[in-house]
Amino acid sequence: MAQTIETHGDANLRPAGLRGVAADFASDQRAFKSASWGKAMMWIFLLSDTFVFGCFLIAYMTARMSTPVAWPNPSEVFALHIGGQDIPLILIAIMTFVLISSSGTMAMAVNFGYRRERHRTAALMLLTALLGATFVSMQAFEWTKLITEGVRPWENPWGAAQFGSTFFMITGFHGTHVTIGVIFLLIVARKVWRGDFDVERRGFFTSRKGRYEVVEIMGLYWHFVDLVWVFIFAFFYLW
Repeated sequence: MAQTIETHGDANLRPAGLRGVAADFASDQRAFKSASWGKAMMWIFLLSDTFVFGCFLIAYMTARMSTPVAWPNPSEVFALHIGGQDIPLILIAIMTFVLISSSGTMAMAVNFGYRRERHRTAALMLLTALLGATFVSMQAFEWTKLITEGVRPWENPWGAAQFGSTFFMITGFHGTHVTIGVIFLLIVARKVWRGDFDVERRGFFTSRKGRYEVVEIMGLYWHFVDLVWVFIFAFFYLW
């Protein structure tokens, strides 16, 4: 006797018995087929980018552990002279707070996007872009400070020469990701504010009506960039 049960509130009915077990093993296939091309491609891109950042961090750790010259102390290198004394890692702490806060505003933008509250969605995306631009500006200040103090990709005045090359490579690659994210946030926020997703206005990212999913796709990218910074912060600044 064929019996069916409903799972997780899904309208699709799942067979009972052994056929149900087979259906469970095939659930990943069904999930993949139901995902949009945009979201699937973003996940594939993020997976490939994970390997790239992973290789960079492994190269950094290898260079740091293999060099016979003492590695610079991050608390001294990244200290700011404020009020007559050096405060270690104060700029890096502010940068981290700004970028992590932008993940919160991006999550709220995705939430309001699926509620079709376009003005709140656009405002939160613009706030996320502003926080991202603030992070990049502070990173540019950090680069300027270190270059002025003599740090180069081939040398630095505090110790191991590999410090400069790994620092500029890793933080520069991450800063490029943040900059690209800010640009796309501004583009999508403008389209959301104008209502392009509601009136099916043809154009970049707006080929189908009601496709607020692009806001979620931008959120996936932005959360990935924030997560990568957590690893950079832990391995490069705290180690």
